Amino acid sequence: MSGHDFVVHAARLRRSTGTRWEVVRSGVIADLAVGDTAVPPEALATATVTLESVAGGVSVQGVVEAPWAGACRRCLRPTAGVVEVAVRELYTGGGDGEETYPLVDQDVDLEPLVRDAVLLELPVTSLCRPDCQGLCPTCGADLNEGACGCSPPPDPRWAALDVLRAEPGDAP
Repeated sequence: MSGHDFVVHAARLRRSTGTRWEVVRSGVIADLAVGDTAVPPEALATATVTLESVAGGVSVQGVVEAPWAGACRRCLRPTAGVVEVAVRELYTGGGDGEETYPLVDQDVDLEPLVRDAVLLELPVTSLCRPDCQGLCPTCGADLNEGACGCSPPPDPRWAALDVLRAEPGDAP
């Protein structure tokens, strides 16, 4: 068991089935990133959970929160938000990390739970605002600040009809 901010020593909790504890744990978890979105390196992830002693382990239920930052997928401006995830998991002595989390030496390590919850909820791509116009594909101007003056590229689906636009006297 690693000695960090997310470990809850639950030996007293487990003495009586049905016992509940309200717990808040916060800490920095490295490498929380999906696509272009990541939890900043020094940002705190927080687990606000209720631990309950159940037959064979500890039930954990509550909310996990973490701030995130990224770049808008259309205009590349910085974006940010907060992931807030409801969690409900079971820690058991035989926990494998797939079906249940491991309960080692009567300790509940919330870090894997927090990591999994945040990674599953981080947006892969983000928008600075829902109506973001993005960048001009021709000149790269930010279209949120106004039109760039470039003429739109011709639609290739109509290219075959361009011969009909020919001026009289033009060679075919």
